[in-house]
Amino acid sequence: SSALDANPHVSGFLFDGFPRTKAQAEALDKLLQLKNTGIGVFLALQVTEEELVKRLLNRGLSSGRSDDVDVNVIRARITEYNAKTSSVADYYHQFNKVVEIKGEGTVDEIFSALCTQIEERKN
Repeated sequence: SSALDANPHVSGFLFDGFPRTKAQAEALDKLLQLKNTGIGVFLALQVTEEELVKRLLNRGLSSGRSDDVDVNVIRARITEYNAKTSSVADYYHQFNKVVEIKGEGTVDEIFSALCTQIEERKN
């Protein structure tokens, strides 16, 4: 809330990786409603599990994180992430706020697709 209050004249905020649960989404919506604003769009990056595994293994080459080098741990993390966060997408689907973005390709292609969706919703 403090970032919202400290920046009253910005045209919007980007929440990256939040909310992660339906309860957090509902609480965020209530907070934003009190501030006479709301979520404009929920951008969902679509990436195959194989690509996610590949990316995390690659990150494991330099991250120093033990959970980035074990394929079984990575797959378990992906399963847990999907189980917890799918309810958030379901929640925003009921308000027609979910836009799926292809999360594979070049960084520039993905960034451009995200920017396009954000720009389309700016006031």
